[in-house]
Amino acid sequence: MSNEKDQKIVFKLIGLTVLMSVFTFAMVPLYDLFCEITGINGKIVDQALYQESEIDKEREITVEFVTSIKRGMPWEFNTQTKKVVVHPGELNEVMFFARNKSGYAITGQAIPSVTPGKASLYLNKTECFCFDQQTLKAGETIDMPMRFYLDPDIPDDIHTITMYYALFNASPDNDSSVAQK
Repeated sequence: MSNEKDQKIVFKLIGLTVLMSVFTFAMVPLYDLFCEITGINGKIVDQALYQESEIDKEREITVEFVTSIKRGMPWEFNTQTKKVVVHPGELNEVMFFARNKSGYAITGQAIPSVTPGKASLYLNKTECFCFDQQTLKAGETIDMPMRFYLDPDIPDDIHTITMYYALFNASPDNDSSVAQK
């Protein structure tokens, strides 16, 4: 009788593990869908063309950059500029750095978000590593530019914008034990 109880517990634990694994792989697409439907979190992914306009030299807005690496991603990922003071209408560039610390190739995808959320309507990226997945070989490093400008019509009550990038493992198999060497 104890064996039957033990087998039921083992099957429940295996089922729970499978369910958690499926949820983990579905998390990024579900997050994307949630942000698209609700408009929450100021998620932006579209590339903009820089349209030269009058730069508002009277106004300064602080833009902060924050990065994180999701669990199990063996990369170093950070911004080379923690914050920058910009003028609306002015084209700006900041650099990000990534290094694959593993012994195999890995593909990463950065998911951006903006705070406050309404600022995302006025933030225009002309170039960003977050538009595409980045594949780095073992030990490889890369400097990645991000170019942006703020629309001159940005509301006067926005003084600080925080751009957050979360880096996820986007390798097709997402399993380091079978990743390409």
